[in-house]
Amino acid sequence: MDTLLALLQADFIGKPAWLWISFLAIVFALLAFDLGVLHKEDHELGISESLKLSAFYIVVALMFGGWIWFQQGAESGMQYFTGYAIEKALSIDNVFVISLIFGYFAIPRKYQYRALVWGIIAVLVLRGLMIGIGAALVQEYDWILLIFGAFLIATGIKMMFTHEGETDISQNIAVKFISRHMRVTPELHGQSFFVRKPDAATGRMMLYATPLFLALVVINIADLVFAVDSVPAIFAITTDTYIVFTANIMAILGLRALYFALAAMVHRFAYLKYALAGILVFIGGKIFWNYYFGKLDPAISLLVTVAMIAGGILYSLWKTRRPQDHAA
Repeated sequence: MDTLLALLQADFIGKPAWLWISFLAIVFALLAFDLGVLHKEDHELGISESLKLSAFYIVVALMFGGWIWFQQGAESGMQYFTGYAIEKALSIDNVFVISLIFGYFAIPRKYQYRALVWGIIAVLVLRGLMIGIGAALVQEYDWILLIFGAFLIATGIKMMFTHEGETDISQNIAVKFISRHMRVTPELHGQSFFVRKPDAATGRMMLYATPLFLALVVINIADLVFAVDSVPAIFAITTDTYIVFTANIMAILGLRALYFALAAMVHRFAYLKYALAGILVFIGGKIFWNYYFGKLDPAISLLVTVAMIAGGILYSLWKTRRPQDHAA
């Protein structure tokens, strides 16, 4: 018993092991409840259900942030909420890409949610690796934050002046590789990622991937690409690995639920990207300010982030309030 308590209290990446175990337990409990109870039977997720489920995940994320505020102090709490808001806003861009991927593979809406939720398992691993590597680099070479800052500023400026173009999923490296090295069925087989079918030449039962599996792989690669922006942005807020990881995962959990509502009205957020670009430039500049002039008050970061996101959303909704604006 004493050995177990010692292990739970042992330091793991700057925090006691029980904190990490507790958070992962919460995440897997949410996923189990989501897949095993709420969506045990595949069905098309409507906008109303999507919004309700998203509200549930947001409440969970806010409660967890309140616990961090109470347990670790106001500064850590504000850092968590700032990171959560940034990741949530940046993830909206991901919705358009996910919609394109599902469309390319002709995945019916009733199977899309299950694919998104299972994808979170891969996200936990991939984001964990990226955050772990980032934390190790920052701890060993603090000047690397300046590289993060310059990257965020450059990304923000590029985002302001870049127009989105169509994405050709057929040219995706993962799609080409899997199609070349694995047997892939031309049609879906329900919610299955793999099926066994007789080989046309030999008649032997062989394992085939389905288009749902290809969609899952490409979605997670897209998430990894988006993480290149979001992970440095949160490291600019705090170098506390626990806060960086929990804010990332909590935002992603809710995004999967919100996807179906956002996908139906993504055109209404046409001007949000300028707010996101401004946030990236602000966060990048904050890194240089902290490095040369001293730490900026976390409350300022939180207020600026929330104000810019809210402003971007409200301006987008106002500008696209008429049908002809939607088409434009």
